[in-house]
Amino acid sequence: MKDMFGTILAALAATTAQPALAAPAAPPPLSVSADQRHLEAGGKPWFWLGDTAWLLLSRLDRDETERYLTVRERQGFNVIQVMLLHTPKMTSRTGAPALVDGDPGRPRTTPGNDPARPGEYDYWDHVDWVVDRAAAHGIYVAMVPAWGDLATDRQLTEANAPAYGRFLAERYGKRPNIVWLNGGDTRSETRSAVWDALGTTIKAIAPRQLMTFHPIGRTSSAWQWHQAPWLDFNMFQSGHRSYDQEGPNAIGEDNWRYVADAWAREPAKPVIDGEPSYENIPHGLHEPAGAPRWQAADVRRYAWWAVMAGAFGHTYGENHVMQMYLPGADTANFEPILPWHQALTAPNAAGADQMRHLKALILSRPMAGRVPDPSLIVDNGTRYDRVLASRGENYAFAYSYTGRPFTLRLGAISGRQVRAAWYSPRDGAVTPIGTFANRGTRRFDPPGEIAPGNDWTLVLDDAAAAFPAPGTTGRQP
Repeated sequence: MKDMFGTILAALAATTAQPALAAPAAPPPLSVSADQRHLEAGGKPWFWLGDTAWLLLSRLDRDETERYLTVRERQGFNVIQVMLLHTPKMTSRTGAPALVDGDPGRPRTTPGNDPARPGEYDYWDHVDWVVDRAAAHGIYVAMVPAWGDLATDRQLTEANAPAYGRFLAERYGKRPNIVWLNGGDTRSETRSAVWDALGTTIKAIAPRQLMTFHPIGRTSSAWQWHQAPWLDFNMFQSGHRSYDQEGPNAIGEDNWRYVADAWAREPAKPVIDGEPSYENIPHGLHEPAGAPRWQAADVRRYAWWAVMAGAFGHTYGENHVMQMYLPGADTANFEPILPWHQALTAPNAAGADQMRHLKALILSRPMAGRVPDPSLIVDNGTRYDRVLASRGENYAFAYSYTGRPFTLRLGAISGRQVRAAWYSPRDGAVTPIGTFANRGTRRFDPPGEIAPGNDWTLVLDDAAAAFPAPGTTGRQP
């Protein structure tokens, strides 16, 4: 792997040394589907598989950025979530500041190369480059304009938010691979007018780009912003506490409940878990040293539960990658132990490589019209024993995290006969079950022993539909 990256980076060296890159072929623009539950790219159904790369813009140079994008594209990710302003002192890896005197209303731009730094670009030129390179990899960039602390600490205000929003929309409003994540891990009710001004300004200038709100943990944009004209889809942050750490919040790890809440609201809007528990991060984030860490099985569960509950995609996260950690850094958070580039792939982060199997299964069946259907499971359990199910016109999925047997109600999809198989979220393997009449109920017993992480997805197809094997699909837009 090291030699492969060396070859890639050597080939890119001449390119990154040039003053500019030719505009790549851009991914098609995103839009909300007619049923208001899914997204489309270029008018075709599209599944969001995101990665949190919050501090990529400030901590990676161009060679490192190319390395990151290359790996994530290979793993099937098509969205990266990044932060434009983490603090008022945000700079690029080369030290180019984003703002003049820390004022979001005064982005620091220079004509061409920064004269104070010969041969280097200013911060926003670097952002341009990252957006272009992401597009070349078929990746959309979901941008948080400002971390919530900037509003809380009154650097981003009602007075300067419109100027900052105008700058962003005029600079990036025509880029088809941009999505806006207004807010930034924040309690928006404390500075609602600021976020509303920022969202309204960007949306007025860039009306075709999608926008949501990224809220603080264990909350959803739907609870405050569902009716906002600038909010195209809902996002919630379910991580990072365990059931034992839930305190007064009864939801705990049940991220599917946020999806159900969003689906119950009117008008209909798509919904996604934009920040579940990260792989390799301690339970609860700020617990005493030695707290257990979320592992691959946990991040699979969050992803499959959310999508089976009706989310239009999912965002994965990894502790070291989201902060682009390097040993010895004085900016380390949440007990990191691995360099970010080692945490990109298995065995250090097996969950990142396993997310593709969720995407592959969803794309192997018609996405339009897929709806959550809890009534399919006759004998459901709670917490880890919960089975989440969804269905289309002629297929159904049911995900069991523990491999606990369950009884399924038949007859909810088309067909006199149905064909069943087990699909593994760990490696995409398919185990045929058989074909039988589409009526009554039937007991299904996943392979293996009942245990957290022995997860399986039941795939039930109308036998006459002639679908390909589960997880067999072509490339999406």
